[in-house]
This record gives sequence, C-alpha cells and structure tokens, in this order.
Amino acid sequence: MNRAEATGSILDARADALVAAYGRAGYARVTPAVLQPAEAFLDLSGEDIRARMYLTTDAAGNDFCLRPDFTIPVAQAYLASPVSGTPQGFSYLGPVFRDRGDGAGEILQAGVESFGRSDIAAADAEMLTLGIEATAHFGLPTPDIHIGDVGLFAALIEALDLAPAWKRRLKKDFNRKSNLTQDLDRLTLGVSNGGADYQGVLAALAGSDPKAAHALVTDLLSIAGITTVGGRSVGEIADRFLEQSALGASAALPKATRALIENFLAIAGQPDDCLAQLRKLAGGAGIALSPALDLLETRIGFLAARGIDVGRVAFASAFGRGMDYYSGFVFELHDPAGRNPSPRNPSASMSGPLVAGGRYDGMLQRLGAKQTIPAVGFSAWIERLAACGARR
Repeated sequence: MNRAEATGSILDARADALVAAYGRAGYARVTPAVLQPAEAFLDLSGEDIRARMYLTTDAAGNDFCLRPDFTIPVAQAYLASPVSGTPQGFSYLGPVFRDRGDGAGEILQAGVESFGRSDIAAADAEMLTLGIEATAHFGLPTPDIHIGDVGLFAALIEALDLAPAWKRRLKKDFNRKSNLTQDLDRLTLGVSNGGADYQGVLAALAGSDPKAAHALVTDLLSIAGITTVGGRSVGEIADRFLEQSALGASAALPKATRALIENFLAIAGQPDDCLAQLRKLAGGAGIALSPALDLLETRIGFLAARGIDVGRVAFASAFGRGMDYYSGFVFELHDPAGRNPSPRNPSASMSGPLVAGGRYDGMLQRLGAKQTIPAVGFSAWIERLAACGARR
C-alpha cells in the first residue's frame, strides 16, 4: 500500500466511525445507488448543481446522472418506505459527483437527514449540533458558524404588495444575489425583462387565462420541435415564458419598498441582535413577520440549550445556500483558518464549507408526498474536515 492509499484508508475509517456514531444516535445508515434518475435533481437542485451534474442517457432515452448529492435520493427512499410520514432519521457515507473544473469530480460526503419531526426549531438545533460534532470528530471543536433563514425572506416577500409572479421570482433568486439585484432594478423602474424578439407575444398573453395561455405556448413549442432545453421540459419552458409576461405587466416597485427589502438583507451579526433589528424593521413597516421571527427566537433558544455559544454564531438575513429546495433554517461550518490542502492531493486546495445544510420542508411534496413533511439535514465534506484536523 502506497502513502496515498494509506491516507485514504485512514480517512475512510474515520468517516465510518463518524457515521457509526450517527447510527447510535438513531440515524439509520442508508446507501442510495450511485446512478440515479436525473429528473428530480434537474427539477429541484438549482442551477448551480444542474450545471455541474454528470449526465447520461440509456438506450430508451431516459436521463440518468451520477448522484450529485444524497438528500434527494434519501428523501425518495424514505417516501417509498413503509415508515413514510412518520418521524425518521437517516445517515449516509459515500461519494457524490460534481464537475468542479480543476477539482476532483468525486467528493466523499457523510451526512444526516431527518424527516417528519414537528418540533421544527429543536430539529434545526439538533442538525447544527450534529454538524459541529462532525468537525470535532476531525479535530476542530470550534468552527466558524454561519446561519440564516430562507423562510424569513419568503415571509417578507409574501407580506409585500407585489404581483404573484414577482414574489415567485424574488424568492427563487434569493440565493443568486446578482439576479436578485437585477430583479429589484427592473421592479423599481417598472421595466419588462422580456426580449424584443417576443415582446409582442408577451403583451398579447398578459392578463389572459393562465391555463389557455399555457396550452398555447406548449403547443407552439411542440410544433417548433422543442422538447427540452437545459434539462427543462416543454411545460417548464412554457411556465417560464408566461412568467415573463406577468413580470413585464407588473407596476413599478415603490422606492420605499425596495429600501425595506435592502434594509432587511443588510441585517447581520449575533443572532439575538439581529432578531431585535428584524422585529424593529417589521414593526416600523407594518409587516407581519411574527411567526417567522418567533421561530427564529425559539431556534436560538434551542441552540443555547444544546451548549452552543450563540455569541459566536454569525447570523445574516441575506445568507442562503445554492440549493433551490431550502425553505427555512440554513447553516454552514467553516475552518477559521480558511483554505485547506487536500490530504490525498497536497498540491490541490479546497475552499468552501466543511459542513452545510438546512431545512427543506417543501421538497418531499414535490417528490410525490400527499402533504408537507418537515425535513432538515446536512452534509459533511470528509476530505476538507480531514485536512483541517491534519493542520492542528
């Protein structure tokens, strides 16, 4: 066995020990197949992951991919099991596959997914605690902790007097800040973002019956021989086209409303201080955010009860993650020292979170569940964790 193989063997053993601990904590280990149907990942993951997936097609024309993450296949396995709908926890360990340019396309991850728990704030705090246990397992007991809450921004946007299409767009672009800024620019100026080539079609569709308009656009695309574009079906392309019509028909956003959104996104610091600022902002604007803010306050309390020094936690109302399916609490744990060399390839460097995750309550219903099932989890990048431990 050469040095690289020995390093890998030790690394895998430490990762196995971590997941075994999760098993003892009640998170049963599962191993989803490496080759997965691509549809769910293309629909739910978001543009960042879609652009980096390894895709293939079988002889029948079905699209498959090397799994780019574990969350979706673990959720699908849970839904297909006899315990679907009941509180259950699962853990996993194995490679995920993403095109990272100069970096390795195979990434070893461990993680936990929790389904069906109604004690939302307590489950969120447990995920963060288990994530910190992962960094401690590899020699980093005090990582930098960054948290946010996608649900807070969604609640703010829902409370504003905006067209439904704009509400959907703003919430969707929360994780893409350059897109969000462009959205706000268009709204403030009252400018349509439809292209000149189809501006007349968009104008004709504006205000028409949604079902009839969707059927018309779908028929036109089919006649043109268009089946998929960038992983999107004809129906999804039609939805996007019709959304352009609705966005272009919207009135301009008052500058005071834009300022409210930007002031909300600027709040960052210790969680308790941010909570006070958010309550003041909502009260001053007459915006009803109490349920979302109460959940944040309860979550902070559970974090403290689990022994996490809340004063060391960095909260930001603008903090989100690249996956479109996140709907609430999100977090990342980082190495305070920054970038880390790969233990298997010392010449390579790896930046990014050591552990990251969050809440995705809407995903299981989109995967076929008959009702909303609470869900929260996280993934740990094993090689990054090992590199941190090696430096200490």
